Amino acid sequence: MQSGLYVVGTPIGNLSDMSPRAIEVLRDADLVAAEDTRVFAKLAQHFDIKTKCISCHEHNEKKIVDSIVEKIQNGMAVATVSDAGMPGISDPGFRLVHAARDVGVPVFMVPGPTAAISALVLSGFPTDRFTFCGFFDEKKLHDDNKIRHTIIYYESPNRIMTTISAMARVMPERKIAIVREITKIHEETIVGYPADLMHIEPPRGEIVIVVAPAPDKKMTDEEISQIVNEVVSGSTKSAAADLAARAGISKKEAYKRLVEENK
Repeated sequence: MQSGLYVVGTPIGNLSDMSPRAIEVLRDADLVAAEDTRVFAKLAQHFDIKTKCISCHEHNEKKIVDSIVEKIQNGMAVATVSDAGMPGISDPGFRLVHAARDVGVPVFMVPGPTAAISALVLSGFPTDRFTFCGFFDEKKLHDDNKIRHTIIYYESPNRIMTTISAMARVMPERKIAIVREITKIHEETIVGYPADLMHIEPPRGEIVIVVAPAPDKKMTDEEISQIVNEVVSGSTKSAAADLAARAGISKKEAYKRLVEENK
């Protein structure tokens, strides 16, 4: 096996997604640098991988990368893995790859599942342009909303309902997809305007939020009023759905607007 750094993608839930090449590389490498050696031990046991393993996580990555790169320079083949998915995507790995590139040692990719890309495809939102913003940060939401194409976030189940509420305030006209437990038994994708999802049962498990592109043009109050006048002939419920779809606002906001107009 050629000396170098091998960036190895591992399953994000379903172990059947482990590629034969990933297994081969992890078995044949001289050393595995893992985000959590205990998590890797379970994977290694399942696939009969007996390679020596060391920790390389967010708290020690800065200190350990030089020694790992030195091992590669001395002829070793080192594989790096995170707890799930692709190293470096909101996981340790970036600094190690950067350090390897800096000194010119070979870096090889052994691709595997990535939660962000999987969720993007599952959402049904446009994929031609997208921005991955890592873990959701409410302080940055107003700036993020200036991104007009598709946005992807990781989020904790402990904060998901607070996040949906924040999105309902800042970007009510943009649909979101809450994608959870990708490749696992309880995989689920929930799509809707943030205001419509504020009262759902809190999703559990590993969560990715995908935000649809912003409408090409946000309608003025006058334009929305004009649509209101066009759709009020039907029931309020169906009129609200029509208004929401045409104006790029949530159904809840549309319903409120119809009620106000009909007073």
